[in-house]
Amino acid sequence: MSDAHSLPTVPGLAGHRSVLLTEVIALLNPQPGQCVVDCTLGAGGHSAALLERLKPGGRLIGLDVDPEALAIARARLTPLAEAAHVALDIVQANFRRVAAVLQELNAPPPNGILADLGVSSLQFDRPERGFSFRFDQPLDMRMDPTLPRTAADILREASEAELADILFHLGQEYRARAVARAIVARRREEPLTTTGQLEALVRRALRIRGHRRIHPATKTFQALRLAVNHEMDVLATFLSEAPELLAPGGTLAIMTFHSLEDRQVKQRYKALAATGRFQLPVKFVRPGAQELGENPRSRSAKLRGLRRS
Repeated sequence: MSDAHSLPTVPGLAGHRSVLLTEVIALLNPQPGQCVVDCTLGAGGHSAALLERLKPGGRLIGLDVDPEALAIARARLTPLAEAAHVALDIVQANFRRVAAVLQELNAPPPNGILADLGVSSLQFDRPERGFSFRFDQPLDMRMDPTLPRTAADILREASEAELADILFHLGQEYRARAVARAIVARRREEPLTTTGQLEALVRRALRIRGHRRIHPATKTFQALRLAVNHEMDVLATFLSEAPELLAPGGTLAIMTFHSLEDRQVKQRYKALAATGRFQLPVKFVRPGAQELGENPRSRSAKLRGLRRS
């Protein structure tokens, strides 16, 4: 389903579609007067649809670390919330801090919590953010621009063994040692500072010629992004706290885009369900054929829900 509310005119967001929007709303099933937390607000696509279901008298709390995303979401959601008579709080914070944010806002236990993991279209399509090898731009990859280390910093400072570990464990790059060795050899001559330089180096290190369905640099770029933003540690903290924040009957919905995230979510959900205090309303949900045709970026999305008894 396409996003029901148009975005402000922003380069790179034309035709933006919120992944699994219909399925997210069905899983969370927000009702008028309830409180819902969107922990990864982005440009506000899921939240715009949530507002429609919370009116009147509900409360929506949105978190994001990206100030650009927050500005877009605030401009988009504020008039919708006012028209719907829904209280709206937008907070610049990493979603690992959701418990602290709810306490600071004196918010009630939420009836729904949503986390849409990974890099957003807003970030991915901005060349200057350095997430994509489609553009030759500085190797940044920070979702939160206040983080101290960029991808270029890691490539410059990490040892060959540390680089190999990052690429293997976070990128599932099975030729991680070859790529790490090539990075270290290159930086003896000059530092790697742009996405184009890294993409070319990975292609040479893996001796890839011709077209491949998955670009040979994809795993390396994923690994660096996860490392820069500490994404697996953030997710572990979130999973340890968020379920306990829910009101009775409330649902935690998490959307993942690669197997490392999904495995962590699946294992935590399974452990919590075994306690009897939580239930698994769905095994998982994937995009349908129509959404895949309209939005190829949704192809790896997987939505899982956990409901508090």
